[in-house]
Formats: sequence, C-alpha cells, structure tokens
Amino acid sequence: MDITEVRIKLMDDPNDRLQGFCSITFDGCFVIRDLKIIQGTKGAFVAMPSRKLTDRCGNCGTKNHLRARFCNDCGAQLEEERAIKDDDGRAKLYADIAHPINSGCRDMIQSKVLESFEREKVHAHKPGYVCSYDDYGEDRIAKATRRDIEPSPSRRIVAPDNEQRRVDSPQSEPSRPHLGSERPKTSTRSERDTFGAGVD
Repeated sequence: MDITEVRIKLMDDPNDRLQGFCSITFDGCFVIRDLKIIQGTKGAFVAMPSRKLTDRCGNCGTKNHLRARFCNDCGAQLEEERAIKDDDGRAKLYADIAHPINSGCRDMIQSKVLESFEREKVHAHKPGYVCSYDDYGEDRIAKATRRDIEPSPSRRIVAPDNEQRRVDSPQSEPSRPHLGSERPKTSTRSERDTFGAGVD
C-alpha cells in the first residue's frame, strides 16, 4: 500500500503548536482527512484524525465531553475526573478515528506527510501560491437568506490571496442592539382608570 497523494493546509501562525492539517490518499483510491501536523518538544509529528470522547449525564442522559463540568442539557454538575487514565496517568480525552496498527505504517505515513509539509512551506512563499487542501468551504462566509435584512453598506468582503475578510468602516455612533427606534407607549394613570368603564 502506497501513499499516492498528500495535501497540506498550513496554519497562519508558524509559532503555533498546530502547524497544519493534511489529507493522505492510499493507492489513488482511499482518502483519510484531518491528520494534524503538530510541533512537539522533539520536533514535528503527525496526529491521526480523532474525536472527543463523551459520557452521559446521570440526570438526563445527554452526552457531554469528558472535560465538561456541567451537563450541556440539564445543567447538572458533573464529576471532573471522569476520564479513563493511561499508564502514565494522563486522561484519555480523544479517540483516533483512523490510525496505523504497526510502527512501520506509522513511520511511513509520518515521513511522507512531513516531507510534503516541508515542501508546502517552501511553495507557500512563491507568488500565486494556492493551497491544494480541500476544506469543503469551511472558511467561506455564508450568505444571509432572510430577505427582510438589508446588508449594511459599511461592510464589505475582500478576498486577497483567496482569504476572505470582513472590513467594517467606522460608524459615527454605535448601533443599539435589540432596541427599536421608538419605545412602546405607556398608558397614563387617567387612561388606566377608564379602562373597561361602562362594561356591565
């Protein structure tokens, strides 16, 4: 089994521990996405795609992440030390979705990914660089579908180098959220006294 393609997405901050995401293709027919390239104390390594482990609230049965102190649904307080510990005493909070089952396969994946990662860092500095990692539009900004809301003329979206950003121009005075232009009229004492008069 060979890795026939590696796609890398570099992170914006090179000093962050999370250096990038990648997808790998085996034999041109099977893809694994969301591997992470992490800078560790002994150098960069590849972390397999994983999911957060959960347990259920004893009060309502809702699933909660193992670090949650309160239930997401009913608000009941949860025990803090619920996670299973490994041999080193560290809490097991994540489970791999896909992973190699022997060291030879792990070494092959890690060496291919890290080689591609180093090449991608060089390519990223060239003019016209376009990332080949397909994140299915997770970075794009969704269009509003409500017709009764007009887009603000002070806001616009610019896209230099395939990055989308929102730019707000300065406002003369801050907007007041949740308040209408007029406050509801309150009745006077004389109006309240005559309410219902003449009803038998």
